[in-house]
Amino acid sequence: MHDDTERYTIGQLARRTGLPARTIRFWSDAGVIPPTTRSANGYRLYDVAAIERLELVHTLRQLGLDLPSVQRVLDRQSTLAEVAETHVHALDAQIRTLRLNRAVLSTVAKRGSTSEEMTFMHKLARMSVRERQQIINDFIDRVFAGVENEDALIIASFMREMPTALADEPPVEQVDAWMVLAELVADESFERALRRMAIHSGSDNRIEFGLTIRPLVLEHAGQALTANIPPDSDQARPILARILPPNLSENESISLLAWLETVTNPKIERYWQLLNQANGRPPQEPTIPAFQWLTTALSFHASQ
Repeated sequence: MHDDTERYTIGQLARRTGLPARTIRFWSDAGVIPPTTRSANGYRLYDVAAIERLELVHTLRQLGLDLPSVQRVLDRQSTLAEVAETHVHALDAQIRTLRLNRAVLSTVAKRGSTSEEMTFMHKLARMSVRERQQIINDFIDRVFAGVENEDALIIASFMREMPTALADEPPVEQVDAWMVLAELVADESFERALRRMAIHSGSDNRIEFGLTIRPLVLEHAGQALTANIPPDSDQARPILARILPPNLSENESISLLAWLETVTNPKIERYWQLLNQANGRPPQEPTIPAFQWLTTALSFHASQ
């Protein structure tokens, strides 16, 4: 049992609590553990309550609370529950940052990134949801400026679809997708290709037509690829007939080939793949090979 009148020097407090004397002295200087009195020689002396106060301060500091927060608890300006709740939110933010940093560094290791790429990736990952969405919105706005075709505008809305936030611990693949997607929308040749497709989609309903034949292309041209049927062979003719309307005129075939040349741009499919990846959705099977088979088959057999 302690004597309430007993007084302790900083050295004695250190021996009783196991804390370094310099730590106790620092906390005393900061006003968190004020001395009860001073000796005749001017040494700081502390009462038994200082021991309990020191243990509480030590516990709160180990939990990560800063000294001003500790002081508010000790002075009863804030309850322990209030300070703890505030600190939980701060810890959550720190944990998210650490996880994000881990994902970025893992991506750097996987890609063998340069220092410039790492800086760009780090900046991109730390952007707010609004800032990341704005990168995509600006790109789509440029591509579809002045386009009034409803089908094209529906596609534009799909191309804007970004996750509301990165996961607390985003997979390496998702961070990688964010980086490549940001690089892709900065590619002027890709923007021009999409712009051509958007502008030329209205008058002859190419997008509507493309959406109609897409499942037919994937089914029949896909089966032809699996069966190793060359697009310039006689076996390709009946497959072509299952995909395209009969009796296409020469002008219609030329127009269709021009459209196919646009939609088989690998960067367009890459955009959709990256968008799925960034949104945490499973990857889709590539469609470009099936459309390329159709392009070759149509070009060859239309001239026969």
